[in-house]
Amino acid sequence: MDATVGIPGIAHVIQQAIAPVFLLTGVGAILGVLINRLGRIVDRHRLLANTCDGSPATGSSEMATLARRSQWIHRAITCCTLCALLICVVISALFIGVELGLDPSRAIALLFVTAMFSLIAGLLCFLREITLATGTIDANRRTPPAT
Repeated sequence: MDATVGIPGIAHVIQQAIAPVFLLTGVGAILGVLINRLGRIVDRHRLLANTCDGSPATGSSEMATLARRSQWIHRAITCCTLCALLICVVISALFIGVELGLDPSRAIALLFVTAMFSLIAGLLCFLREITLATGTIDANRRTPPAT
């Protein structure tokens, strides 16, 4: 069998895989932002835990908010990671389909749509975490300083 017969097919698959690869890059950037926010939440929680040893009531409301924020950011990371994994499966399915001579278009479409829903869910969780974070800022702004 001539080795050059499969080159146009592989070249076509590479062209089709470029868009999911760019999407994967974008999701990776989003994951970097999410992980950075989680790190900041953990750092703030540790700081509060160390400074409020004698009086837990002082930082308990902020620590509760930090716990809720960490849950939402964890959900966002989970959903975005699932999206990235599904995109990887889409790219793999493109190449496997060509190599095996199959038409995986339905499976690829389903995987891609599922990846998009996962990304949407992750971004909504991220939005909720941001809302919690800015709500804390607004609450602190309304509270008059102690004299």
